[in-house]
Amino acid sequence: MSEVRADDIGVTAEYYETDTERVLAFDRDGRTAAIAQNREGYAMLKVRPTADGDELERYYGFDMALDHAGELLGVDPHDLPVPDEAADMGM
Repeated sequence: MSEVRADDIGVTAEYYETDTERVLAFDRDGRTAAIAQNREGYAMLKVRPTADGDELERYYGFDMALDHAGELLGVDPHDLPVPDEAADMGM
């Protein structure tokens, strides 16, 4: 598990792996968003309101998933902190 923070926008990003998924979870003052992909790293990305929440949308590209996460958090997606381990998510 790794965690990074963008203090200027108040967003914390946490990357971890479960038995079945790679998860990138964001938190901004109680607002949350998560991007998940199967552990093998070849499936579409799922955007959820929380790490274990219901899927809102699926995307092939990491940039589009980050756009959606930024929208849920109310921040520019280009400002979201991404731990190195999560940088290769997407197809």
